Amino acid sequence: MCIGEVAHVSAGITYTSKHSVEVQVNVMSENILTGTKKLTNKATLWYVPLSLKNVDKVLEVPPVVYSRQEQEEEGRKRYEAQKLERMETKWRNGDIVQPVLNPEPNTVSYSQSSLIHLVGPSDCTLHGFVHGGVTMKLMDEVAGIVAARHCKTNIVTASVDAINFHDKIRKGCVITISGRMTFTSNKSMEIEVLVDADPVVDNSQKRYRAASAFFTYVSLSQEGKPLPVPQLVCALRTPVSKAAPNISGLDAEFYHTQAHP
Repeated sequence: MCIGEVAHVSAGITYTSKHSVEVQVNVMSENILTGTKKLTNKATLWYVPLSLKNVDKVLEVPPVVYSRQEQEEEGRKRYEAQKLERMETKWRNGDIVQPVLNPEPNTVSYSQSSLIHLVGPSDCTLHGFVHGGVTMKLMDEVAGIVAARHCKTNIVTASVDAINFHDKIRKGCVITISGRMTFTSNKSMEIEVLVDADPVVDNSQKRYRAASAFFTYVSLSQEGKPLPVPQLVCALRTPVSKAAPNISGLDAEFYHTQAHP
């Protein structure tokens, strides 16, 4: 979507489980000079209703009425898939991004980046918790910095793989958003982004993992054409990349970089 175009955003509930709601969102751009419209973005969001009196209590969701039985079956498959995805990310919640002095070019450490943000009232809902969109924007900014440092070119977000919100972030927390390159192919790069929250005004709670996601970026020329992506240089061979799911392990310089065609 370009400057001067009009955005048309539509959303609708496509599935409900006992405690969650699936919402499909589509974004259309319109060139107001030519009238041309095109689909620019689409996403699937999952929401969980919480009690107004006790924000730690999850409420039940009124079931949606489906026009076809197949819609409910397809929605249930998507629900189970995202539930499994969230469970798979929990085992890595203790992982952190450590800075490295004088890193070599094109290594994970060379492009890894962090952003620290104090959560204020404008970031939060009426109940004092951070809007999901605020967290998503900060995560995309950090991922963009990582991609730009690696490529030294124009970069754009191609897709986001399941932003998982592991815990709520309260007003007054200091959050650290960290990003690092996990995989490169010939034309794209995968970046893992982690969000850690530090309740600095609450001594009873320790720093915790609040959110995580994988972003995919592409490199572009000044004319907007795709460019080859510099291949990631590894120090060790123990990746956590989503692009290499059959290889397990975890370390600071760990990523598998055999390019996919």
